[in-house]
Amino acid sequence: MVVIVPLSVLDLVPIASDGDAVTALHNTLDLARHAERLGCRRYWIAEHHNIPGVASAATAVLVGQVASATARIRVGSGGIMLPNHAPLIVAEQFGTLDALHPERIDLGVGRAPGTDQRTALAVRGARTAEDFPAQLSELLGYFEPDETRAVNAVPAIGRKPQVWLLGSSGFSARLAGRLGLPFVFAHHLSARNTLPAVQTYRESFEPSEALGEPLLMLSVAAICAETEEQADWLAGPVKLRYLSRRHGNPIRLPSPEAAAAYAYTEEDRRLIDGRFGSAAIGSPETVRKRLDTLVTDTGAAEVMVTTMVHGHADRVRSYELLAG
Repeated sequence: MVVIVPLSVLDLVPIASDGDAVTALHNTLDLARHAERLGCRRYWIAEHHNIPGVASAATAVLVGQVASATARIRVGSGGIMLPNHAPLIVAEQFGTLDALHPERIDLGVGRAPGTDQRTALAVRGARTAEDFPAQLSELLGYFEPDETRAVNAVPAIGRKPQVWLLGSSGFSARLAGRLGLPFVFAHHLSARNTLPAVQTYRESFEPSEALGEPLLMLSVAAICAETEEQADWLAGPVKLRYLSRRHGNPIRLPSPEAAAAYAYTEEDRRLIDGRFGSAAIGSPETVRKRLDTLVTDTGAAEVMVTTMVHGHADRVRSYELLAG
């Protein structure tokens, strides 16, 4: 049985080995237009810092650019890593975005650093992930009018975007449930925790003014091509990129040829299998079956797909096949 749920896009703005950040950013605008044409519901931008192969650093800026380049698709962050920012500034940014693009802006928030520990220290300063619940409460408060509050996020008052809580653990699932927020589980990062976290979210859920019942979305890594062999070929670069980062050598997204020529050890293959075993890679039939199973098992209302391939045309084609 084919389970029909909305398809959305999570974009890390990948930088290819033969490209640069400028090309990657323009590719994002092009892919967003394609995603809108294909009928995707949302287009979200991740937040990462000091990673050579990723250009999604200034997330709020890019959300505004994507929203301006499109007309109907919802645009948002996947997500803003809240301990990296003052909640006041995030509220001002996304209140402004919502004012300029009403009913189209999503604010996905998480607590991971989105980078290595040294860079996280440079970005976060004294803020820590342990402060996340308080930071989230402060952020949400800025979107509501309060005459007793001395400091206000002026553009945000009355302009609250749709807020989603992101996570890959039971902590985030429980917090999203307790606050009555929509929840996005990062299946592509922590597949083994998917079912336990989903259960925790549903069991912890308390209705709120924003949401009367649980609303779950899954983020999934997927690469779709006309054949299994072509999809495996296209998946080589992201696997080698992951392996290089694990070995302390972060690189831009290599070509499929470079990935195929790499001399993998048995340990390398074990690491890759552990990281990408949950990814949906293959022909349209194979990928649809993987996604259908996930949706059936979790009751997810939406699937957000992230696709990391070397060639921009191949990435566009992957989403075309998925949307088809």
